[in-house]
Amino acid sequence: MIKLFRKIRQSLLTENKFSKYLLYAIGEILLVVIGILIALSINNWNDIRKARIKETHYLKNIKIDLKINVFELDNYIKIRKEGIESANTIIEHIEGEPIKDIEKFNALGLPIYNWQKFHQNNNTFQELVSSGNLALISNDSIKSMLLNIESLYKKLKSEEEHYRFDTEELIYRPLYEMMDLNPMVNNFQYKLSNGTAGRDITLTADYYKKFLASTKIKNGFVMTILEFSTMNAQMLEMKNMSLKLINLIDKEITKG
Repeated sequence: MIKLFRKIRQSLLTENKFSKYLLYAIGEILLVVIGILIALSINNWNDIRKARIKETHYLKNIKIDLKINVFELDNYIKIRKEGIESANTIIEHIEGEPIKDIEKFNALGLPIYNWQKFHQNNNTFQELVSSGNLALISNDSIKSMLLNIESLYKKLKSEEEHYRFDTEELIYRPLYEMMDLNPMVNNFQYKLSNGTAGRDITLTADYYKKFLASTKIKNGFVMTILEFSTMNAQMLEMKNMSLKLINLIDKEITKG
């Protein structure tokens, strides 16, 4: 093809047909430009296709992370609700409600003492941010919701830190100072394990006399109700936003 163009060009020059040569030269330039534009378009299309494949891969992994988080959030909300119910019952007894079952009362406090922080699974989002690939997510609504979930998570972590301080000052410290925890822990372990752990220690009302008279401990359980309720509201908001985001990701993936 190149040889053919060269022969045509030489023929026009030898025949002294400059005007025709000029038109030919312009046509040749246009063909080259068109060829370059086509090549650029193909490269651009390939780049877009590769970026879309990468984006879809990230979206699928984000969806997996979100589903794990929704499952965990449900568990934590359930545990926190049980903690709120236990704290309410403990406060009722501190305020004068007679304890009819010491062992049942003993079991009320342990789940609150052993509360745990929630850790969300956001590995894919962190990878997107650290690698600078967040721009791969073309749907602005998805990006916005991801950032909003991260913001909610930070608020939850702040609330957890606040509660950790309150439990240390109002529950743990008074318990460590005024009570021998060995009977309480052994009794709870024995009942929980059906006799395979702990010891069958009989607890009496006198054992909890100082506990029931402590204003600090009562305030600790009051704060448990308040702050567990706050955490649950934050986690429920995270869950609902995660479910909406999963639905949005499904639509984005199936869009092609």
